[in-house]
Amino acid sequence: MKKENKQPHVFNSVSELNQALGLPGPLHPLVGINYYKDMKPDWNRLGGGMVMNLYKISYKTNYTGKFKYGQNYYDFNEGGLCFTSPNQVMVVDEEDQDYGGFSLLIHPDFLRNYQLAKTIKNYGFFSYSASEALHLSEKEKETIFGIIKMIQDELELPIDQFSQDVIVTQIELLLNYSNRFYNRQFITRKAANNDLLTELEDLMTAYFDTEKASMSGLPAVQDIANQLNVSPRYLSDMLRSHTGQSAQQHIHNKLIEKAKEILSTSNLTIAEIAYRLGFEHPQSFNKLFKRKTNQSPVAFRQSFLQN
Repeated sequence: MKKENKQPHVFNSVSELNQALGLPGPLHPLVGINYYKDMKPDWNRLGGGMVMNLYKISYKTNYTGKFKYGQNYYDFNEGGLCFTSPNQVMVVDEEDQDYGGFSLLIHPDFLRNYQLAKTIKNYGFFSYSASEALHLSEKEKETIFGIIKMIQDELELPIDQFSQDVIVTQIELLLNYSNRFYNRQFITRKAANNDLLTELEDLMTAYFDTEKASMSGLPAVQDIANQLNVSPRYLSDMLRSHTGQSAQQHIHNKLIEKAKEILSTSNLTIAEIAYRLGFEHPQSFNKLFKRKTNQSPVAFRQSFLQN
């Protein structure tokens, strides 16, 4: 039977979400740890998906099937750590609930007045897609699960003046370890990332070697990431890990390489080159070229001819 279209249900508190998941109220009103094996979801409320005004860090095991990771498929049977920031739409499928694991839920108000409230946005993996989950080694699982247990133990204690300080510190520790482990994953998944780098290079070459740039304008990181089937932040973090450059820097460098090639092999004017590369205004091209090379396009062409 075809399901009727429903609007995602918005959850503004851990308590409200727990109720929809058939779980008891949280031990703390602003933070909680739930285990998937205990959930009995209310599909009348979740059938259209959900939007949570919460940070969610989840570890899921025993998925049935495979997930797409970049251009490749990977088996998630060993589990993956996923990070979701507030106000993201999550689609819940009643037929895809055969898995275990846990989720740590954090209301933004819990971090208020702490430095982490400002710095949490710097953890790029909150912008990754679910298919870009963090796959943990056995040793890494011990570390992450150990921190989760410390948070659970703290939640089970009576709330006092130190409770929030302790839990916020533990959350930050969890995020810092996750940062380290993601960096390891970029290295250990070198083959998959090299394939992604090759696809990126081919995509950029095709973009600037055809009339696409002049017709569509400068390539945006979002568009490039969409064509590679990865999230923009994952693409930037992967590139930074392998090349030291963000996705935007990588695009600019490829653009400058092409500009140098055209300047040295053609008689096109600077304005014509700028339009061909996707700039609306030649001045913008001149500014970027000078910032990247410390000389203007005209000066580069003259120095090249002199040599």
